[in-house]
Amino acid sequence: MPKMKTHKGAKKRFHISGTGKVLRSKGPKSHFRRRKAARVKRLFGGKVALDSNTFSKTIKQALSAIR
Repeated sequence: MPKMKTHKGAKKRFHISGTGKVLRSKGPKSHFRRRKAARVKRLFGGKVALDSNTFSKTIKQALSAIR
């Protein structure tokens, strides 16, 4: 049986926390940063947990080779 390979697109976009939640980055933070207010840039700074369990199961399966 061949090894499970990590989905590289999922690896770049998602992160699994220590408790097992799937975290994603917020959207428009790298384009046109000079014209955005500092408050907006701070809001886009962190990571957010995914809401849907069915979607997070799919992502965990794509990232299964990492853990």
